[in-house]
Amino acid sequence: MIIIKEFNFKKHIFSIFFIPIIVFLLQNCQSGKSKSIEKEEQVHVLPVTTIDTATAITVKDYLGSIEGKINVEIRPQVEGILEKIYVDEGDYVEKGQLLFKINEQPYREELNNALANQRVEEAKLKNAALEVERLQPLVDNEVISEVKIKTAQSEYEVAKASLAKAQAAVGSARINQGFTLIKASVSGYIGRIPKRIGNLVSKGDQEPMTVLSDVHEVYVYFAMSESDFLYFNERAKEDTSDLRQAGKDVKKLIPQVSLVLADGSEYPEQGVIDAVDGQVSRTTGSISLRATFPNTDNILRSGNTGKIEVKESHHGVILVPQEATTELMDKVFVFVLKEGNVVKKQAITIGGKSGNNYIVKEGLAPGDKIVTAGLNNIDDGSRVSPSS
Repeated sequence: MIIIKEFNFKKHIFSIFFIPIIVFLLQNCQSGKSKSIEKEEQVHVLPVTTIDTATAITVKDYLGSIEGKINVEIRPQVEGILEKIYVDEGDYVEKGQLLFKINEQPYREELNNALANQRVEEAKLKNAALEVERLQPLVDNEVISEVKIKTAQSEYEVAKASLAKAQAAVGSARINQGFTLIKASVSGYIGRIPKRIGNLVSKGDQEPMTVLSDVHEVYVYFAMSESDFLYFNERAKEDTSDLRQAGKDVKKLIPQVSLVLADGSEYPEQGVIDAVDGQVSRTTGSISLRATFPNTDNILRSGNTGKIEVKESHHGVILVPQEATTELMDKVFVFVLKEGNVVKKQAITIGGKSGNNYIVKEGLAPGDKIVTAGLNNIDDGSRVSPSS
């Protein structure tokens, strides 16, 4: 009788503790199953696009410095006090226009002294010539020996050489006096003028009196990595192979480039790369290039900076909007629409950027359909209802 009571007690304990637990687990399983079914049955209405090939434009930027095609340092050829300044900074001047005047008085006196010496030598030469004329009949009549006439002739040649030297001194003095008037050697814009009236100027000055820039055309100097240079050079050969075979002259590198100014605007004229440095810098591993741009409206000035844009066309490539991709662990993914409107998370390989699009090298093919928006609401295996 005691054994039966113990058995009933244990059964009662089992009912109290274990049956509710089992019921709870069964309820949770049914709830999870219903949620899974609900998730599977949930359909997201999202935009879908069909992949096709297109032409893409890629752009590479290089920082450049702008210089006038002709930059002439205006320096004095003689020493003296700066007497007059005929131009102002920023003025446009024509070739031959007067810019500066150095006090000419010392050089005028030097010229007068040289002219006086020239007249003395002219008189000496005249006397020597008269002496030869006087002695010649005496020698002919054997009144005096030939030594006398030879001596007179030698003195005549000395006087002649002395006159030539004096004439050269006069010419040099005239040149120096002319150097006191400093004129524009080319047409262009006047740069900074560090000297002021009354300052002493000389050929040995470290700083020029001004810099004259001809900016009808400008040079933009920039540096390109060795790998970029080799790539573009090879592409240029491929793109112009037909022209080369026809014997036509073509540029060595990229035919045309664009210039973006410091304010972010694009310069309206196209430039041409017409010079490449002969060697790669050992320090930076880059090579310097020069692009020439017309400057008919005088927008560009020496010392300006800008960005050279090298644009390249890629034909028959696959483009994917950047907003249609998601990144995870340094990889880029898209959601590809499969049968039954179920999406699959697909990794793609990026070959570059064109505007707001990625250029896809691997992972997609023409005809594939991808979701272009609402990527945060779906996952691998989600069901999608494509919208237009």
